[in-house]
Amino acid sequence: MSNLFYGIEDLFVNVLFKPLDALRFMDSWWAANTLNWLFMIIGAVAMVYWMGQLKKFNDNNEEDKTSTSHSFL
Repeated sequence: MSNLFYGIEDLFVNVLFKPLDALRFMDSWWAANTLNWLFMIIGAVAMVYWMGQLKKFNDNNEEDKTSTSHSFL
């Protein structure tokens, strides 16, 4: 069973995170964190898009806003 966990460790350390090791030893903070900034920008754009879609559906009154509760209340 331990070979399975060592295999998972090997996959992540030696294969999947290998490109990130090149970013670790850069002298510039901005260059090293470019990937993080890219993900933050993508997340911000996705949030703005999602809020726009929610506003569009809210303006069309497509959501059922009737308040209901359980019968025992």
